[in-house]
Amino acid sequence: MKTYTKTVPDQEKTKLQQAPIEAKIDKTKEIIKAAYEHFSTDDMAVAWTGGKDSTLMLWLVKQVADELGQPIPRCEFINEGDVFDEIWEFVDEWKEKWGLNVIVMHNEDVSKQAGGKIGEQVKVTDLNELNQREVERLGYKGEFFPYEPESFVGNHLMKTVMINQFVDNYNVKGYFAGIRWDEQEARADETYFSPREKTDFNPDHIRVFPILHFTEQDVWDAIHTLEIPYVKLYEQGYRSLGARVTTTKADEKPAWEQDLENTTERSGRRQDKENIMQRLRDLGYM
Repeated sequence: MKTYTKTVPDQEKTKLQQAPIEAKIDKTKEIIKAAYEHFSTDDMAVAWTGGKDSTLMLWLVKQVADELGQPIPRCEFINEGDVFDEIWEFVDEWKEKWGLNVIVMHNEDVSKQAGGKIGEQVKVTDLNELNQREVERLGYKGEFFPYEPESFVGNHLMKTVMINQFVDNYNVKGYFAGIRWDEQEARADETYFSPREKTDFNPDHIRVFPILHFTEQDVWDAIHTLEIPYVKLYEQGYRSLGARVTTTKADEKPAWEQDLENTTERSGRRQDKENIMQRLRDLGYM
């Protein structure tokens, strides 16, 4: 496993990204098999958002599990408070068809203080002790913050805190997440196995990123080649799915028919989060 924890040199990274789709799929399965060799199934978990990247990753994890005669690890789905109905329907359908154990994580305390209303102002001192500590960790000095999953405070409390709690609650040692090198600058230097040391806020564990070498075009090529299901929102022009209130269509064409080479994949996502992605990842975000 040590090989996979090392930063991939630019030359090798370029070679991987330029490889045929079949070779990329084989590389991903190699990473997943290495995880199965290092961890027991009970020690692993898969982050599944219902989006194209995590669904591709989950499908390949399922393929490897079937080949090895092993169970599929439990999955974590984060209810950030503003999930598209189409995503809920997709996740509900395929967890049944694939026989998945999907655990939904939701920061009930934050949602309760906002009355479940997106955009509602939440008073920091009304939160429970854990969430107040997390706000303090952000260095946020405001008395209130908006209940918005893509905002700085909202993203941390609704997503990152839920990731860390899930890893802690279920004693996860290997946590699969479907991020890619080309997706966001803050993810460009990630390694396939990314160790996370224990802190006061999250336990010691390893993030496993088996599709790092895929490009956005590769994801669609693999989905269509392997006949992997996807949320129909992508057919409507969405390229990257986040919270409903802060996610817009990139075009009217299906995602895979758009100019993926010369336009930004996450342009349809709220940009204040995109601009501080490295800070969010330092706190434990994917």
